[in-house]
Amino acid sequence: MPKLSEARKKANKKWDDKNKARKNYIVKRSTAKGFILNLATEEDLDLLQTYINARRAALADQVKSGT
Repeated sequence: MPKLSEARKKANKKWDDKNKARKNYIVKRSTAKGFILNLATEEDLDLLQTYINARRAALADQVKSGT
């Protein structure tokens, strides 16, 4: 990977500072994906599936209630 110029580093930091919530979302999504694809056991996947089902139900309830 090529080294970043000082201007690029500064621009990246500026974006990161301005978009903390988005950056946090992207990092957590990437971490979850890496865990699922590379480390998760069958038991982990079963547990994650129950979490996913619960989250989908919660999101569906939010849509129904309009919030």
